[in-house]
Amino acid sequence: MINVTRSSMPPFEEYCDEIRELWNSHWLTNMGCKHRELEAELKRFLGCEELALFTNGHLALENVIEAFGLHGEIITTPFTFASTTHAIVRCGCTPVFCDIDPVTYTLNPEKLEALISEKTVAILPVHVYGNLCDVDRIGAIAQKHGLPVIYDAAHSFGVFRNGISSACFGDAAMFSFHATKVFNTVEGGAVCCHSGEVRQRLCDLKNFGIHDEENVPYVGGNAKMNEFCAAMGLCNLRHLEEEIKKRRLVTERYNKNLSGVAGLQLNARQEGVKPNYAYYPVVFDGFRLKRDEVFDRLKAEGIVPRKYFYPLTSAFACYRGRPGFSTAETPVAERVAANVLTLPMYADLPLETVDRICSLILE
Repeated sequence: MINVTRSSMPPFEEYCDEIRELWNSHWLTNMGCKHRELEAELKRFLGCEELALFTNGHLALENVIEAFGLHGEIITTPFTFASTTHAIVRCGCTPVFCDIDPVTYTLNPEKLEALISEKTVAILPVHVYGNLCDVDRIGAIAQKHGLPVIYDAAHSFGVFRNGISSACFGDAAMFSFHATKVFNTVEGGAVCCHSGEVRQRLCDLKNFGIHDEENVPYVGGNAKMNEFCAAMGLCNLRHLEEEIKKRRLVTERYNKNLSGVAGLQLNARQEGVKPNYAYYPVVFDGFRLKRDEVFDRLKAEGIVPRKYFYPLTSAFACYRGRPGFSTAETPVAERVAANVLTLPMYADLPLETVDRICSLILE
């Protein structure tokens, strides 16, 4: 079975060496030495001012929304994973859906300003497939209206634009370190921001609202990353550049086989951006087979791609009937979601398998 992704893991002996000292300290969670070391290494790699680790990306996103004290409407995109929309709703805010750019699949800034009202409290764009949002235009619009920008950067770890990491755009950026991501800590996440005050609030919120032993200023929860996950992150970070290079070779092989084929829209390279090759999306628009037919054909051969993202979050059953949850308001996102397929992509995917996948699509 060839799945859409496979988790990257360090050599077994390297991980064992990394966790060996935990048997001496018996300090397994609550911001121990591995947690602190990973925070420092990530800050160095990403070039961000402040960083807080979390047990997963979803709780990181919920906590950063709470840390900014947001109550009202948050403009976002429906072309995303469930977590983005759920985090907004679970924090008591209302998502307002903006359509996407047909090339990058990210929030379209040309559609953004018309959605801003007196109820708008923030903008929450999503970097998709490793493609960066138009951070300059979104930032200018946000500044004009005095709104914070929180990026869902779950897909963009290791992506740099003109030498600047995606961690540094906006007022804050959330990363997911889930097992399926380019960089993983098994489960995990982080928030990068510019404010030490916001970081401290995040650290308090993820630890039951506890600031110190006798002071609990917030109603918080438990979202702390444990030492074993932090140790996995330290190991995987050492191999990240090698992993991205391998992913680049897989991407180039797909491009060689599929470029120029009528009815296939491949992911476009962004100018000035160093990509992470997180996913390989193909939009089947005018191809002789429908997206679902290609999906079924590949699955019958033991290859499991993913309709990522389908359906739009605005079409989820849990939101059916709610005002504002209509796919008709985002026609580009609706079209892409109905036709996109992410093909298998991971560092150790054999190039011969890539050739086989492409042949099954094209034959």
